[in-house]
Amino acid sequence: MTPLWQPTADDIAASHLERFRRRLGAADYGALHRLSIDDRDTFWREVWRASGVLGEMGTQRAEHLERMPGTRWFPDAKLSFAENLLARRDVAIALVYRDESGAGESMSFATLADRVAAIAQHLASLGLRPGDRVAAIAPNRIETVIMMLAVSALGGVFSSCSPDFGATAIVDRFAQIGPRFLLACNAYRYGGKRFACIDRLHEVVAQLPSVEALFLVRTDDGPDGPLPECDVIEFAQISAAPRPLEFLRQPFDAPLYVMFSSGTTGVPKCIVHGQGGTLIKHREEHLLHCDLRRDERLLFFTTCGWMMWNWLVSALANGTTVCLYDGSPFHPTADALWRYVAEEGVNHLGISPGYLSALAKAGYRPREQHDLSSLRSLLSTGSPLPAASHTWAFEAVAPVRLSSITGGTDIIGCFALGNPCTPVYAGEIQCLALGMDVAFVDDAGNALASGKGELVCRRSFPSVPLGFAGDTDGTRFHAAYFDRFPSWWHHGDFGEFTAHGGIVIHGRSDAVLNRGGVRIGTAEIYRQIEGIDEVAESIVVGRDRGGDIELLLFVRLTPGAMLDDAFCDRIRRAIRSGASPRHVPDHIHAVVDIPRTRSGKLVELAVRDMVNGKAVANVGALANPEALEYFRPYATASS
Repeated sequence: MTPLWQPTADDIAASHLERFRRRLGAADYGALHRLSIDDRDTFWREVWRASGVLGEMGTQRAEHLERMPGTRWFPDAKLSFAENLLARRDVAIALVYRDESGAGESMSFATLADRVAAIAQHLASLGLRPGDRVAAIAPNRIETVIMMLAVSALGGVFSSCSPDFGATAIVDRFAQIGPRFLLACNAYRYGGKRFACIDRLHEVVAQLPSVEALFLVRTDDGPDGPLPECDVIEFAQISAAPRPLEFLRQPFDAPLYVMFSSGTTGVPKCIVHGQGGTLIKHREEHLLHCDLRRDERLLFFTTCGWMMWNWLVSALANGTTVCLYDGSPFHPTADALWRYVAEEGVNHLGISPGYLSALAKAGYRPREQHDLSSLRSLLSTGSPLPAASHTWAFEAVAPVRLSSITGGTDIIGCFALGNPCTPVYAGEIQCLALGMDVAFVDDAGNALASGKGELVCRRSFPSVPLGFAGDTDGTRFHAAYFDRFPSWWHHGDFGEFTAHGGIVIHGRSDAVLNRGGVRIGTAEIYRQIEGIDEVAESIVVGRDRGGDIELLLFVRLTPGAMLDDAFCDRIRRAIRSGASPRHVPDHIHAVVDIPRTRSGKLVELAVRDMVNGKAVANVGALANPEALEYFRPYATASS
């Protein structure tokens, strides 16, 4: 294969990764990666030093490196997550915010620190103590970042979700952690429509007896009903006399965030992440793999209910300007994000494969409409990035490094991601993350040099979660990740290595289709459909039939397209030639919509349960649960 992108000698020489490689004396990236897993304690200490982490690293080496879970990283260290994100205090811009209408604001590092200080003082006056939980039902706005930093500065624990979550989905999450305080908005906008939140807040507050006060962010002056019957504090009115911002430095494994799984297979997992593990994992990824630089600008299209929000905000520790966007990326037109990139001079942009595919199928080419010369890299995550989208982005957006990345909420980081010093091949993730001993294994746990297998990480790393909230003996945490391959992290992805050291993820292993004893990753099928312009998106599931499965492919068509026999034959030919005869679906059906999580991921398990006549768990976790009804007719049908 011909690389889609290759770094120049100057690119390599200027990268943080190249300087770090030389610092550790590794011959090349492969040697650096081996060092990072063979001598993990030294490696992560060097990351601390090279990235300028503020705090006391301590002298004691990591304990129980052979255990996972159970390793104690930096056992005598003390640090503050917020202190590291607020290390810069000058008048350079720290945060840029823009909504779908184009309205927004910006805030300097100095002003951000002052605003965090005021909110922290107010929280302290209300008695917030280390370990107390604060939850946010909030848009991706500056106020949400300020609240997170204020809570962290005091040693509290922060958790967030998007305001489009229903009351049941919110309570399913936050009832597990008992927050003392809530941050919420009166309304949010999406796709040009206003959605009021006050009525939902009544339900939430009534079902969360731990809540002592509600911090209210007013996003507009629209009509709102009576406020919930609790202490309501207007966020914008909080002020405090100027006072130096104080940070509580805590042990490396003090809790920082509570993150939640999507909740599409039951009550969401309540994942607790530590201050030090989160910080050092993000510092390594931002500095070495993404090559973020001081004064550059990073925009990632995300909500506060997805881990990419936490990942994005951590870039403040780099002296990087963090760009926030709230609303639909297609409102009022398809160029909403691209206007933002051009007008704000964004250097690194994160989006999803689905977004790129939608633009391509709509015939929209951003670089022909906007000056995107500021871009140095694109990032893509949320699902596997097909080769066709990879190539399209290089041609239609910008000829820059497009880094597909994979990891998850569970580790608040990546297993595999980009590399500023190596080529990009279409459809592949460039490399394994440093410090991550990733392998693809067969059912017996044998590592595969080639071929598809289960993704595991065989040695511990700093962002292994502290556990699940409320799981006092760790049994649920162990069952989630370590039951199948004891002492190895089993992530639940299905993938393989490529001939030149790249990685391809074929989908979630719990959605893998086992047809006649052959395991088929759903992404293998999606990659073939990606090039068919008339298909806006698709989902494939297996329907049980006498010990084997039928493959059912559902497609959402672009306007004007029709699914007739000739079109079905064309789809089958594309899959047969691009994948194999075993990948060809038995039946193809057109549907109006496809269910997805609130972070935009297709929900294969929910559709699979529906067509197999099973109850769908936790429908409230879906962004568009009504879409499931389009699949009900196929639950008992034979064609």
